[in-house]
Amino acid sequence: MVAADWPEVRAIYAAGIASGKATFETEPPTEQIFTAGHQQELSLVAVDDRARVIGWAAAAPVSDRCVDAGVVEHSVYVAPDAQGQGVGRQLLEALIAASEDRGIWTIQSGIFPENVASLALHARCGFRVVGRRERVGKVGDVWRDVVMIERRSASVGTEGATGEGAKVQVEQPGTGAL
Repeated sequence: MVAADWPEVRAIYAAGIASGKATFETEPPTEQIFTAGHQQELSLVAVDDRARVIGWAAAAPVSDRCVDAGVVEHSVYVAPDAQGQGVGRQLLEALIAASEDRGIWTIQSGIFPENVASLALHARCGFRVVGRRERVGKVGDVWRDVVMIERRSASVGTEGATGEGAKVQVEQPGTGAL
C-alpha cells in the first residue's frame, strides 16, 4: 500500500462502515492516522486489471510489550463490486505469508457475528474462533458482540512449544509436603 492508494482504500473502508457489519468505526480515519497505526510491510492492496484498488488488508501490533512482538490484529476489506470473487482470500493469504516472513506467530481480529462471509473466509484460511466478547461497544444505539478469531503460524513461534501447560508443584498447607 502506497500513498496513491489511499483514496480508494478510504472509499472501500467507508463502504465497509456503511454496511454496518464491518467495524465500530463511524468514518474512515485520515491517511496519517491509518498509516501510523499499521505496519507498512503488512499493509497490502489488491488491484484489478485496470490497476484499480479493489481491496486491502492491514495489520497492527496488539501491544508494545515484548511478549506480544509476534502478535498483530488485522483487517480485510473488499470493494462491494469485487466481493465474492476471491479477492479477500488472496489478500488474507498474502497477509499471512508477509506476516510469517516478518516473524509474526499470531494474527487475530474481532468480527461481528452476522458477518458470516468474513467468518467463513477466515475459517478457510486457517483461523479459529477463540471466543465471543459480548456487548463490546455500540454501533449507533445498538450494543454489538464480537467473535474473536486467531491464526497461529505453523512455522513461526513454534520452537520449544510442547503443547502442555506449565506444571507447578504446590505445597499443601500444614503438611510441608508438595
